[in-house]
Amino acid sequence: KKLPLYGDGLNVRDWLHVTDHCSAIDVVLHKGRVGEVYNIGGNNEKTNVEVVEQIITLLGKTKKDIEYVTDRLGHDRRYAIDAEKMKNEFDWEPKYTFEQGLQETVKWYEKNKEWWKPLKDQ
Repeated sequence: KKLPLYGDGLNVRDWLHVTDHCSAIDVVLHKGRVGEVYNIGGNNEKTNVEVVEQIITLLGKTKKDIEYVTDRLGHDRRYAIDAEKMKNEFDWEPKYTFEQGLQETVKWYEKNKEWWKPLKDQ
């Protein structure tokens, strides 16, 4: 089955491993100031096509396995967070690189098909 890629694949997203996200929330809960806003992000912007290309590489597939599909109208081109305040106030930075997190995620899905596949097949 081909991996769908919406539009031209140039939409940008900021990627953050869930463990890093939880770590940042914990820091804010314990060290943050009431009434302040803390943006949590990975400082790790990637286009969707970059992400898809890394996924197919990890799965041992090729670019022929990508299927470009029509994107929805008005789809945001960029989601990104400036998390400098987290670094400046708490010396917090993500521990996982994008590549580490993606590799772990792909391995988890390959290893745990019995958990997610029945849900997907419904």
